Amino acid sequence: MATIKINEERCKACELCVEFCPKHILALSHEINSRGFHPAQLSDEEQCTGCRICGMMCPDLAIEVYR
Repeated sequence: MATIKINEERCKACELCVEFCPKHILALSHEINSRGFHPAQLSDEEQCTGCRICGMMCPDLAIEVYR
C-alpha cells in the first residue's frame, strides 16, 4: 500500500496532480491554506498505487509519495 503526503501550505491548487492521477483519487480540499488556495487532498488512500505521477507533476514539490 502507498500513501502520499501533501504539503498544504506549499500547494497552490494548480490541479495538475488531480488531472493526471490515473486512479482519480486526488481532489481539491474545501479548506483554504494561508496563501488563499484550496490544497489538494487524497480522497481514497486504499486506492493509491504509489505511481508517483502526482509528485512528478507538482511544480511546487508539495507532494511526497511513500510505498
